[in-house]
Amino acid sequence: MPKIVTYNVNGIKARMERLLEYLAEQQPDVVCLQELKGADETLPVREIEAAGYGAVWHGQKGFNGVAILARGRQPVERQRGLAGDPEDAHSRYIEAEIGDDLVVASIYLPNGNPQPGPKFDYKLKWMERLADRAQALLAEERAVVLAGDYNVIPNDDDTFSVRAMATDALMQPESRERYRALLAQGWTDSLRTRFPGGGIWTFWDYQAGAWQRDAGFRIDHLLLSPIAADRFLGAGVDKEYRGREKASDHAPTWVSLR
Repeated sequence: MPKIVTYNVNGIKARMERLLEYLAEQQPDVVCLQELKGADETLPVREIEAAGYGAVWHGQKGFNGVAILARGRQPVERQRGLAGDPEDAHSRYIEAEIGDDLVVASIYLPNGNPQPGPKFDYKLKWMERLADRAQALLAEERAVVLAGDYNVIPNDDDTFSVRAMATDALMQPESRERYRALLAQGWTDSLRTRFPGGGIWTFWDYQAGAWQRDAGFRIDHLLLSPIAADRFLGAGVDKEYRGREKASDHAPTWVSLR
């Protein structure tokens, strides 16, 4: 029963103690990390291996950065970065094979603020490139999980306050439309399937007492290909890890498959 986790750590060096604690306590089978904020050569490979995980990394100095960890085995990298923009140097996508029967991608989608503007344009173009890759993965007819920080609040009931987020790039009609277009290819939003009424958050800002007020929203998603969706057992958010000392502003979010 593999447990596959997406976890934006918001700086792996700053969050190493919390990450190792999570791995030891929950022993997830696969962990997709985002926002490592470190170049490949500075990433804590030794500590991760000592915790019992193999890893593939796509780092970047100071910001972005994604990784895939697998318990007791080495993920086999299939692709880093997305095709379609040779100028794009951001480390936001890595894809790996886990054993014989699972393909996993770790995704750190652009935030897009302030909008409108070039950052928002980049976000929308990036989502189109992701959709192209997702379509190609579906064509393989395998169990695939697209896991990550999508920086998209898909529905009004995925945020504590529609009004507070109304002008944010995370909730613009264009962002939502591209997310829905991705789902329409045939992907299943695992957390939405488990909690169809919404009200489940994965992120709480550090500002304005958001955690204390439970003023969060859902931007971390695990999308399942049809073959992965056939193996769906459950999904959830390990929310209490957000409340620990020096925690990331995201909580680990997971899906379990047969």
